Amino acid sequence: MKTLNTARCGETVTVKKLNGEGPVKRRIMDMGITKGIPIYIRKVAPLGDPIEITVRNYELSIRKSDASIIEID
Repeated sequence: MKTLNTARCGETVTVKKLNGEGPVKRRIMDMGITKGIPIYIRKVAPLGDPIEITVRNYELSIRKSDASIIEID
C-alpha cells in the first residue's frame, strides 16, 4: 500500500482510496481530494512536513499525517 506521504517531489499520482474516518476524512474530501483525482507533488519541506500539492488546478499544503491516510497508485 503506497500512501501520499511516500510520494516523491515531481511525481503525479492518482488517489486510490481514503483510509481515514470521521472529521479527518471529511476535511480531506472537502479539499477536493477524492478517489480517482490526479495529484501533483510540488514540494516537500526539508523535514517532510508539510507537503505542497496541486489538486484540481489549485495549490494545497497538507500535513504528513493527513497525507498518510491517502492511498495512491
